[in-house]
Order: sequence, then structure tokens, then C-alpha cells
Amino acid sequence: MPEIVMPRLSDTMEDGVVSAWLKQVGDRITRGEIVAEIETDKALMELEAYDDGVLEKILAEAGVRVAIGEPIAIVGDGTGSPANSGATGAVTRSNVVPPDADAPDPAAGPQRVSHGDTATVSPRVVIKSSPLARKIARELQVDMDAVVGTGPGGRVTKRDVEAAHNASVPTDIKMPERDMSPVAVQPVPASGEFEEVALTTIQRVSAIRLTESKQQAPHFYLTSAIDVTELFAFRARINATLEAAGESKVSVNDLLVKAVAAALRKDPSVNVSFAGDKLLRHKGIHIGVAVATPVGLLVPVIRDADRKSVSEIATESRDKATRARDRKLRAEDMSGGTFTISNLGMFGIEQFTAVINSPESAILAVGAAADELRLDNDEVVARKILRVTMSADHRAIDGAVAAQFLATLKELVENPLRIVT
Repeated sequence: MPEIVMPRLSDTMEDGVVSAWLKQVGDRITRGEIVAEIETDKALMELEAYDDGVLEKILAEAGVRVAIGEPIAIVGDGTGSPANSGATGAVTRSNVVPPDADAPDPAAGPQRVSHGDTATVSPRVVIKSSPLARKIARELQVDMDAVVGTGPGGRVTKRDVEAAHNASVPTDIKMPERDMSPVAVQPVPASGEFEEVALTTIQRVSAIRLTESKQQAPHFYLTSAIDVTELFAFRARINATLEAAGESKVSVNDLLVKAVAAALRKDPSVNVSFAGDKLLRHKGIHIGVAVATPVGLLVPVIRDADRKSVSEIATESRDKATRARDRKLRAEDMSGGTFTISNLGMFGIEQFTAVINSPESAILAVGAAADELRLDNDEVVARKILRVTMSADHRAIDGAVAAQFLATLKELVENPLRIVT
């Protein structure tokens, strides 16, 4: 009888939480039917059944965090006999991932579903690895799917990960020694002076990823003041036309997504990722749009934004922002971004800096447009001015390159017809 295991539902997922079971023990299920909801590091996602049968036993109750590849339920023929199922047993304290997922575990760790596996119930193609090996791989940024396991049954061990890392590091680059000084203990307020609020999975993973980005990518920042008076007028004309045709309007952010995509097409030197001893210049232009949700920050991606019309970008952006807030985004909706836009203009923020969404090399922080007085042929005129700040990874992008990109973007936005032509 098949097991239902915790699947890998995103590139960065290490474990998941069974948020809710939509089927109960004894219920008949059919292949493709939604049986549970899984909270990943990015979203709440649906778990489909891979086999027909009867849900014989639930091994991981709602709220339990489980490592990828661990069984969470058993599907059988309705006899209700787990002894015949071949299951490895209920999820217990020993194989449930503790809140600190980095904690070392015995060598006989859980199986991990292959990196590219998107089946909602594992088709049993798995890569075996120990939790310690996965921890070392995260620290050394080693792709586990590329590591050849030498342990029993092909299990990937700590030694395999370290060997793969050493093979990927050029010998003429001396790695900095890790600071082994004791970590200062943060003072804790007296009991009763605070309320503990547990982080969601998304918040927990975001904290890790953003810290890694800020620590590993040497950020620098460039700000440009862009005259968006013509852009606002252009948007009003577009929306009047769309409204007359009974179609949905576009936002300023939709136009900026299109403008950034057009600028990246003109100047692809910013559409890159740093990869150790080389740069990856992406052929596709996939723009991530940061969306704040009650459970944390999500970044759905508009793929091939340079090839889409502003209306198409607006429709897709609205759909994905809505699904982000409803936690219905799929893994593919948030993967493969090459540049991100974060807009806080709707909150009245005039200017800010953002942390790069690794492995991307740049992010654009967009503030609110404000009326300012400018000189035009010796006359003082009121203009709409928008300030954008680009955070760039200095390992991949030089200051002059970033400045040229912002100049290209400014030229496009101040001449909005060029965005769509």
C-alpha cells in the first residue's frame, strides 16, 4: 500500500507543515483529488492524491512539521490494516522536524524528494541524505541534487557535500575564516512584558534568506528621481480606453514592471546572478513583484514580462497578488525571478532601500510620487516626481553598470510611449 509523503513543493523547501487534512481516515480518495493542505516556506499549497484507494491512516496530524520525504499518511484498500501497508510507522517525535530545522540528526535521516519532483504525492523517486548533510549543503550553498552519495544505499553524507563544495571552489580563492567568537546573548525582557508570536513558515524562511542575502551579497544603493508626470497622464489615457472597452485598468506599478522589463531587455547586464567564479546572464526577463500578506512577504513572478502587454501584466499581477494573499500560489508562480520590484508608494513612503532577493543581483524599491516644483524654461512648474532606489550586488554589478541601467529606466518612464513600443 502506498504512503503519502511530504513532497518538495518549492525550490527552497526543506520541510512542510500539514496545515489541514481535507479527507478523514476511512474516506475513499481518487487520484488527483485534493486530500490536504501543506504550508511550505512560501505558500499554502494543495496536496493531491497520487493513487486511488482509502485513507487508511494519518501519520502526521494538522500542525505537525515534517521533513521532505517523510510519510504523512497511508493509502490502502480499506482493510484498515497498517501492518500490511509496508509503512514506516507513524510520525513520531524522532522524525518530526523540530522548530530548529538545522539541528543535527542521526545518520539514518529521512529521505528527500528529488529537487525537480513536483508530484504532490511522491512517485518514490527520492534522493537519500542525512539532515546533517542538508545542513552543511545549505551553509556551503551546494546543490544537493548534484551531489553523488557514497553512503549506504546511495545516501548523501556530510563528506559527500564537503567534497562537492571543495570541487566547486577555485583553488586560487582563499575562503574567509568563519568568525568563531561567541554570539552575544540578547537580553530578554522579564516574563509578562511581552507576548510571544510564533513565526509562520514563510516568515521563518524569509528571515533566513534575507539574512543570508544581506550578509553574503555586498549591497550598494543608487537612487534616481524620475519625472512621472507624463507617465500618469499616459496611464489615464490607457485606462480611459480600457474602461470604454469594458476591460480592467492598469496601475502605475504595472507600467513600472513593463518599463523595468524593457530596460532589462535594452541593458541585460543587470539581469544576472552571481555564481562563484562566473556570472549567469539570464535570457528570460522574469520580474518578481513583492506582495505583503498576513503570513509574510511573497514574491510572485511575472515571467517574460518584456514580451507581455501592460494589460497582460496587470491581469497576471492582480491574479497572483490575490492568490498570494489567499495563500494559493503554486511553486512555479514564485520561482525563476531575475529581478524584483518592491513598491511601498501606496503607503506614502517616499524612498527606501530593499534587500536583494537572492540569487538575483538587484531589486528596485519604489516610493510614492509627490508634487515638486521644478524649473522649465526659467518657469517654475509643478511636476510629479517618483524616487526609486536600486539595491545591487557588487559582486555581479558595478556602480557604473547600475547607474546606466537606472538612466535607461528613467528615460523610458519619462517617455512612456517608448515603454509599449
